[in-house]
Amino acid sequence: MTSEAYKRAGVDIDAGNQLVEKLKPLAKQATRPEVLSGLGGFGGCFELDVGRYRQPVLISGADGVGTKLKLACQWQKHDNIGIDLVAMCANDILTCGAEPLFFLDYYATSQLDVRTAEAVIAGISRGCQQAGMALLGGETAEMPGLYSHGDYDLAGFCVGVVEKDSIIDGSQIQPGHAVIGLASTGIHSNGYSLVRQLLIDYDIIVDQKIGSASLRDLLLEPTQIYVNIIQTLLQDISILGMAHITGGGLLENIPRMLPSFTSAKINVNSWPMTPLFEWLYQTATLSFSESYTVFNAGIGYVLCIPAEQVEKCLNICQNLHQKAWLIGQIEANQSSQPTVTLVKS
Repeated sequence: MTSEAYKRAGVDIDAGNQLVEKLKPLAKQATRPEVLSGLGGFGGCFELDVGRYRQPVLISGADGVGTKLKLACQWQKHDNIGIDLVAMCANDILTCGAEPLFFLDYYATSQLDVRTAEAVIAGISRGCQQAGMALLGGETAEMPGLYSHGDYDLAGFCVGVVEKDSIIDGSQIQPGHAVIGLASTGIHSNGYSLVRQLLIDYDIIVDQKIGSASLRDLLLEPTQIYVNIIQTLLQDISILGMAHITGGGLLENIPRMLPSFTSAKINVNSWPMTPLFEWLYQTATLSFSESYTVFNAGIGYVLCIPAEQVEKCLNICQNLHQKAWLIGQIEANQSSQPTVTLVKS
């Protein structure tokens, strides 16, 4: 197709070329020594330094940001949504003990707006730097007719590596082990379909203060990337299982790290409820179980460790300015299906 034909189809090929040039410096900011290629090729090249490992296993993950994107588009705040995308992928593979290596993104829109796309991918670059990953490449697609004007969608894919005998799969978790919760930076990237409906149903003013920040800013706070804190903890703490608290909250995600015949007893009074979550629960009038299923309730990541290492773990987190709490313990379960029990005490 010629440039004129592309324009008649609603695709601006010149904007795509401009974007590629703007993205090259962003990729250089988020790189690693193993990267052998730059942006613009048909594939990204990454040379795994096999000399560093005895039995390397690659761990991969893919995810998106969900309807949090709708608020970013509605409020024209695109600079942090890319961090959310990286966090959703990196935090997932981190649960296996993997070191994130490289990331690729998929950005799809009705018609490419270079400024918006650059802001989004700049956020992706910052997220990759936080996770220690290389931004290896990606895809930008213009699809007029499929997306509404001004809308876009994001997906991400990442690969990490871990020694085979160091894979964390929860199989060593036993009754008596402790459950540690790491604080979230807010809602992260789940529960936004309900949030958006609340904003509509109650005609909520998003510039109102919730605690010390506006509701708008709190709702767009990016998902925390836990790579640095977990990599530091792994040097001194025997982490037996990890759960990234995403859609399904504590009730549905903690069982994913547990072996059969175990249950996690979680004391929901063991960490403080933030003003944002207090506002959400009051506004949405959720039931007790819904409160810990729809949202993360202020806990973005969960670890299972030996009970005798709790104090050491919490001290390391404090030194790294990461809020963390002992939120529960593992108990025996007569059922082969792992469960979570929520208590108030």
